[in-house]
Amino acid sequence: MQAFYAIVQEGNISHAAERLGIAQPALSRQMKRLEGSLGVSLFERGSRRIKLTEAGRLLSSRVEHILGLVDGTVREITDIGEGVAGTLRIGTITTSGAKVLPGLIEKFRGLYPRVMFQIWESEGARVMELVDNRVVEIAVTRTQADPGLYDSIILPNEPLVLIMRKNDQIGSDPDTIRLSELKDKPMIIPLRWRPVFMANCKKQGFEPDVICISDSIVQDILLTKRGVGYSLVPVSAESLLTEGDLMSKKLIDPEISTHTVIAWRNNRTLSSAAEHFLKLLREIYADEIAK
Repeated sequence: MQAFYAIVQEGNISHAAERLGIAQPALSRQMKRLEGSLGVSLFERGSRRIKLTEAGRLLSSRVEHILGLVDGTVREITDIGEGVAGTLRIGTITTSGAKVLPGLIEKFRGLYPRVMFQIWESEGARVMELVDNRVVEIAVTRTQADPGLYDSIILPNEPLVLIMRKNDQIGSDPDTIRLSELKDKPMIIPLRWRPVFMANCKKQGFEPDVICISDSIVQDILLTKRGVGYSLVPVSAESLLTEGDLMSKKLIDPEISTHTVIAWRNNRTLSSAAEHFLKLLREIYADEIAK
């Protein structure tokens, strides 16, 4: 199943074999044995890129959950004997991960050097799905976590800012920009904040010129770098501004804010690494969480 899952993710047997550290013929033989044991064909032959049969698609939809369940069980058993060691799997969205994880992982590694991290990056709904399927233990997202299913830590609100090129500056103030000053400007808006942004623009009496709605903060910033438009992002995304020709201004009148949610399933035993990771997070953000 691990080999099958690698092939599905890579879309190519040779790439999957390289990822698994085995020879391609050996991987092909494994897949033939798997098909033989199941009595079905999982792949459509004759295509350069892997295509799944109906049976293959069904197995693919289940295998992530099955492997997550196995890995989670093994991790829990191993922790009993090893203590704070092993692999800590975290799912994150780009901006929240950029804000929270680097400093936290640095401190954690100083305390628990035997823990290795595996980080999955995706959009919010997908990150929560990875938690549900036991692929990751902890989600770092902006998606509201259902308290009936998840325990969570909510970090303080952070404002949205407008990313622009320094030679395309807009706004009369060097540090802030009013919503009304965005009229007739080409805007790149994350899908999550589209409704509140559009509603506030309507209250200001104008229809914004939205040229792109995207779930990728990185793509939004890259579009701004090329002069396509002005991108609205959380202030934590400023850490992604590695180019000297880009700058940001805080959006005001009105200010729009968001927050980061750290979530995990409340009906599962976390690994020792995950428990200590959350404990350290609470200690670091103790004052801000209390507010």
